[in-house]
Amino acid sequence: MLREDRASTERLGMDVVEMSEGHAIVTMLVREDMVNGHRIVHGGLVFTLADTAFAMACNSETTHVVSSGADITYFYPGHAGDLLTATAAVRSQRGRSVICDVEVRNSTGVIAEYRGHGRVVRPEHMS
Repeated sequence: MLREDRASTERLGMDVVEMSEGHAIVTMLVREDMVNGHRIVHGGLVFTLADTAFAMACNSETTHVVSSGADITYFYPGHAGDLLTATAAVRSQRGRSVICDVEVRNSTGVIAEYRGHGRVVRPEHMS
């Protein structure tokens, strides 16, 4: 799945540092072109980082999960030059429903928390 995700890796420079069943760590260095008019990292990019960590934690060779919704709360801003680290952990998987929490940090601490809701699907339903 990650090989086909050009947006996360090629365009945004994300790196999957760790990935195992129900757990993932993904990093992204905030570049100058990733900040908004307030000179802080664009919230949509923080969300994308968290969403990528969610995908890495929820999917495996045999389980295919797509997002069915997500919420994010921003606590502090990130800035150009920050290395953001998103740590994802699956909290619940019952039937076809999945809940995964992601914490996004910079060098000073937690800047955002994300909760993703996913749905297990058959591979043929993903295209």
